Amino acid sequence: MNEQKTIAEIIKLWKTDKKQYVKKSSFSAYMLLIENHLLPAFGNRHNIEEADVQAFVFQKLEQALSQKTIKDILIVLKMALKFGAKNKWIEPKQFDIQFPTEREKHTIEVLSRANQKKVMTHIQEHFTFRNLGVYICLSAGIRIGEICALTWEDIDTDTGIISIRRTIQRIYIIEDGTRKTELILDTPKTKNSIRDIPMSRDLIKILKPIKKIVNNSFFVLTNDVKPTEPRTYRSYYKILMKELGMPDLKFHGLRHSFATRCIESKCDYKTVSVLLGHSNITTTLNLYVHPNLEQKKKCIDQMFKTLK
Repeated sequence: MNEQKTIAEIIKLWKTDKKQYVKKSSFSAYMLLIENHLLPAFGNRHNIEEADVQAFVFQKLEQALSQKTIKDILIVLKMALKFGAKNKWIEPKQFDIQFPTEREKHTIEVLSRANQKKVMTHIQEHFTFRNLGVYICLSAGIRIGEICALTWEDIDTDTGIISIRRTIQRIYIIEDGTRKTELILDTPKTKNSIRDIPMSRDLIKILKPIKKIVNNSFFVLTNDVKPTEPRTYRSYYKILMKELGMPDLKFHGLRHSFATRCIESKCDYKTVSVLLGHSNITTTLNLYVHPNLEQKKKCIDQMFKTLK
């Protein structure tokens, strides 16, 4: 066993090592979880028991953190502790942490068919480059960072394909106790997020004449060399939706609406998963595939038909 170190010292050394292997955005997310949650709770300790981590989980649940966020914090903690144990600064530990059963069903918010049609018709009749972004998101299900990073070069109206290759996000950088933010243009969330999405006929019809006159290196939302960042575009979107009398739907609801329309149109789940850039089909199934009562009845009827 090497000389014991505090959790804060181990985390500091782990950060230096981890920085070499992960994307800047992932590293930034780790840093926020460490600074806001792990160091205040465990930083000055030399040892952590399972009971300490379980108590930490209950405390964070009481503070209204989501189970997903708490699980993300625990992933970072486990990585740092594994690194500490590997270097013999701390005893190796296995934790079996329990979470209360979530009884509430999480519903996703989407535009109704009528409202989606209303938004898309309005954009066709009141064209601006920023409005176009909302139309593309409803037609292709892309994320806010992906639409902000989209350039005209990524749109091919001859083949009818939109290529998703980059994303824009503002990340927190914590250096020597000081925090600052930085806007970065990077590859998307996962390797599955790098994808090609076919365009609808209506979208091609809108884009074809524009594509002939724009500069290929310009960003679609600004039609300029400089992009807009997600938080600015989110604010614009909220104003647009309010003007159109739409329900208060998060920007990500446009992606949910696209996926829901695909499922309603009987698209196969694997194709929907690939279009969305999900890392596996389970994510798609859990989010969007919830059979209604009519479908359940049909399933039971079909099953009994086969018995006769």
